[in-house]
Amino acid sequence: MVDICQVDVNAIKGDVWSWALGMQITIATLAGITWYNAFELVILVFVTFSQYSGLYFWSLLVSSSVGLIPYSLGFLLKFFDLAKDESWLPLVLLTIGWWCMVTGQSVVLYSRLHLVTSNQAVLRRVLIMIVVDAVILHVPTTVFTFGANLVNNLSPSLRGWLCGYNFLEKFQMTGFCIQEFIISGLYIYETVRMLRLDKDRAKAKIQWQLLVINAIIVIMDIGLLVAEYRGYYMMETMLKGAVYSIKLKLEFAVLGKLIHLVQGHSWRPESVPSPHDFPDFVDVTRVTTDVTHAPSSYPPRRPSWMDSDAVSIAMFEHMPPPSERPSGSEMTSTWSRESHIHPHDFTTPLRPSRLPSVVSSLKSERSREPG
Repeated sequence: MVDICQVDVNAIKGDVWSWALGMQITIATLAGITWYNAFELVILVFVTFSQYSGLYFWSLLVSSSVGLIPYSLGFLLKFFDLAKDESWLPLVLLTIGWWCMVTGQSVVLYSRLHLVTSNQAVLRRVLIMIVVDAVILHVPTTVFTFGANLVNNLSPSLRGWLCGYNFLEKFQMTGFCIQEFIISGLYIYETVRMLRLDKDRAKAKIQWQLLVINAIIVIMDIGLLVAEYRGYYMMETMLKGAVYSIKLKLEFAVLGKLIHLVQGHSWRPESVPSPHDFPDFVDVTRVTTDVTHAPSSYPPRRPSWMDSDAVSIAMFEHMPPPSERPSGSEMTSTWSRESHIHPHDFTTPLRPSRLPSVVSSLKSERSREPG
């Protein structure tokens, strides 16, 4: 069994100078990658959005600007001991950044979840999960982060703070990864269902991108978990910022397309009923159209079984002799009453079983006519 109190005090307290030059370069490089992605995201957000409002806009902006940038800056100041007189400053920066980065990324996913599922119960439970996890995972870890870093090295209580921080660090990492697994799993499940119900190639491309990106998110979270449980604290903390910046960029690239997919009458989750809405004898995997809305009105097309000659005979020859034909509105009403169709719709009531008898009767009548 792993002893949670076997921790590297220099790593947690922040002493990168005791590590090799390669580690120092790696940490600085990861911070640079995080900042580059964060600044690019901020610019893209303001350039792309026409209206600076909505949950998606604010969650993306906060998680990138208030999340990624202070998080990496705080750990860089802490590890390189660049704020000796204000040891609390790096902790404040990395804590604010950690809150906004981790929970903010989950809110980004949640803000577009309604585009793939219209189940309000699921959406409500996901939101409750995000709020509850933010309280029970962020708050205790924040308390022990300040305690483990600000308590004097000679204090007898330092070991307790370090043990508690080491345990909570693994606990919160596992909890947040499970949260993201659940949200990404919902995207993957609904995307697979969309691909089964809608075979449109243009839409399928975006759906496949959504599927792949959420699979990549799951893989990245697993990689962070492995680094955490292997005890690579400094590498895991700096790698987390780079990973979250990449995840946010991937989500921004694809989640924005979902709104165009929905607006373009392509995929609407409410337009396809759940399998429970169909009778047992209906194979829902073969339902490829919106069965909940009436189709657009198109001109009636002649059925394939209707021969053009037979239609001509039925339309123009199956009429009384000229001397007996009514005129004007009387002819229209008589025609409609006898044939039970609209005066201008000659194709709908004609059935193949009636055409041969109609044609033969007309021919016999012609043969009996004099001269």
